[in-house]
Amino acid sequence: MIFLLVGRLYVGVVGVPRKSRLRVPPCKDRQLSNAPIISIVDDDESVRVATVKLVRVHGFAAHGFASAEEFLRSPRAVDTSCVITDVRMPGMSGVDLQSHLIAQGRRIPMIFITAFRQEGTEARAMAAGAICFLTKPFDGGKLISCLTEALKGDGPSD
Repeated sequence: MIFLLVGRLYVGVVGVPRKSRLRVPPCKDRQLSNAPIISIVDDDESVRVATVKLVRVHGFAAHGFASAEEFLRSPRAVDTSCVITDVRMPGMSGVDLQSHLIAQGRRIPMIFITAFRQEGTEARAMAAGAICFLTKPFDGGKLISCLTEALKGDGPSD
């Protein structure tokens, strides 16, 4: 089971029937139409859904993608302000996604999450400009701190 703690609220509980899962409305302090767009790329549906909910509850527009390829085919690849991605996924890895975006001239802030921490992978991602590299299970507050740091540049960069 994966739990993300948002304040005193658990979101994204795995194993709970879909109808009884917690629906977390977006924060009302921000207009979502003006909110930075955050893309979450993770092949693990439970982590992806929970992370999307966590990001939305903090007032950001968030979209989830099951693979790097799905993200790259979407319109969000153009207007994303930050990518939160798993490192190890079938097909293109998170680090490969970062390299692909850089090769296209897109230096989007990236936050990496992984269940399998490897020193070489972390060093490669950080050297290419990653904001944070978190190990699953990760603290929701730490992820939001990383996201805040990533957005200090104020939007997607080309």
